[in-house]
Amino acid sequence: MSKTAMQMVAEAQASVTAISPADAKPLIAAGAVVLDIRDSSEIAASGKVKGALAINRGLLEFKADSTLPSHEPALQKDRTVILYCASGGRAWLAGKTLKDMGFTDVRNMGGFKGWVEAGGDVEKT
Repeated sequence: MSKTAMQMVAEAQASVTAISPADAKPLIAAGAVVLDIRDSSEIAASGKVKGALAINRGLLEFKADSTLPSHEPALQKDRTVILYCASGGRAWLAGKTLKDMGFTDVRNMGGFKGWVEAGGDVEKT
């Protein structure tokens, strides 16, 4: 049976915890890794959460898999991972992917705009 994109997002929402930017700030201070999964052109136009790793959603599995040479060392299965994109949809899908890969604490902060509106620190790339 085929699924629509929105059905896939709904399934992802059932397995990944949503958090607000205010909820994310103490987690980040405690060592959570923050992933910006937007395209590089989006990040170049607006910046990203200060300290966030920029990993395009299309490369996520290859950066998250510790058996591959392309693995990003900051991505550890027992470390809290906070994802965001432009509006939250890609972050939901990426979060489910990480959960499927065995990551235990994955959170969706939603969209970058919410972080900015909450006064979160931003860095330009």
